[in-house]
Amino acid sequence: MLRLGVDVGGTFIKAGVVDENYTILHKVSVPTEGDAGYEDLVRNIARAGELAAREAGFDLKEFSSAGIGIPGLLNPKTGVVVLAPNLSGGWRDVPFRETIQKLLPVPVYVGNDANCAVVGETLAGAAKGNENVVMLTLGTGVGGGVITDGKLFVGGRGLGAELGHMVLQMEGAPCACGLNGCLEAYCSVTALVKQTRRAMELDLRSAMHEYAKEAGLVDGRTAFECSKRGDKAAMFVVENYCRYLANGIGSLVTTFRPDVVLIGGGLSNQREYLMDKLNALLPRYVFAADVIGVPPILRATLGNDAGTIGAAYLDQV
Repeated sequence: MLRLGVDVGGTFIKAGVVDENYTILHKVSVPTEGDAGYEDLVRNIARAGELAAREAGFDLKEFSSAGIGIPGLLNPKTGVVVLAPNLSGGWRDVPFRETIQKLLPVPVYVGNDANCAVVGETLAGAAKGNENVVMLTLGTGVGGGVITDGKLFVGGRGLGAELGHMVLQMEGAPCACGLNGCLEAYCSVTALVKQTRRAMELDLRSAMHEYAKEAGLVDGRTAFECSKRGDKAAMFVVENYCRYLANGIGSLVTTFRPDVVLIGGGLSNQREYLMDKLNALLPRYVFAADVIGVPPILRATLGNDAGTIGAAYLDQV
């Protein structure tokens, strides 16, 4: 049985044909065209799905369903996207599923993109075989998703599990969402770059200056790569960043008691260098860790495919 999975990003729309073994048989990536209006962008999403099916040699009518992951707040039952600030100048209370259902010949399901990612990783990736999973995606912001007892947790009206906006520090650093002290304000790549720049300003002899000059910019890799070389300023940035992140993960572990915690997004490419630090720090931030223990923190393995696979199986979670 074939399913269509579509992962809508701010830059690209990724669509894939997914089979019953959670394997992507064929996938395409087309520009999102962020300056397109709402109706035009919906048509682009539909065309991406049709293109994936056609290039794979199938008629979309043969598919059992289509699932679409959207970067924003949405109600999966009604299909209304409440807020998606990075799409077409900002979607607000748009009847997305109703609109796109008119363009696709199969039942359409919608979900938050981070929720789709945790579904994909649980079905076919690093969390396969586990029924309780917490996943954080570390990128420009911090996304997240939760699986409890084998089911996707979405909260009231499907608007829950915004893990990146859990408050880590009361009246702390300002977050792009308008609140202060969010996990995202300390643990996103955006936040890490700010922390790196601040450390570089305080230590003009740090190796991070030369690294950034060679790379042409300061990014999420700067502190990590220089830390590996023993640069003290970089090591301070990385250790401080990992404490923030482990602290946030600890609260999530205490709340949900997952079997495994996954880290996805660009920073997950630091692999064991990041995961080992987080696993070592985690017990100090989890209630009753000495009695109950803590779950392992693992790197997500499916990359961008997680969102496509998870979207395709939204009707099952």
